[in-house]
Amino acid sequence: MAERKDPLRNFRFKVEMDGITEAGFSEVTGFNSSTDVIEYRVGNDPAHTRKLTGLTKAGDITLKWGLTDDKSLFNWRQDVIDGKDVRKTVYIIALDDTGTEKARWQCDKAWCSKLDPGAFNAKGNDVFINSLTITCEEVKRTK
Repeated sequence: MAERKDPLRNFRFKVEMDGITEAGFSEVTGFNSSTDVIEYRVGNDPAHTRKLTGLTKAGDITLKWGLTDDKSLFNWRQDVIDGKDVRKTVYIIALDDTGTEKARWQCDKAWCSKLDPGAFNAKGNDVFINSLTITCEEVKRTK
């Protein structure tokens, strides 16, 4: 009998970055890739277009986490503002119910393109959520 393979749950994950140990990300979105379609037609072709592959692009990754006193992600953003080339390799890792790594995506040459520290609201008791947008050149699944 074949071993059953259930889908992984989307709330079991971790994020690893070169030199940054910030923990507790509550959401990661946008780590995708797409390839442009180039359509063309030669004069003596039938009345339809041919389609070639064009440039492949990686989507922008958004990380969300609750505010802590760790400033490493804020410092990374400030380094970009200051004109430093601080590209990192970012890994997004899916875990199973036991905490074992089951899938891994590698985002190459990533840099922090936007930081949104959220809004203060004196009327509520919600956790202060930061949002960080990371731009990268390539996303690939390595496991």
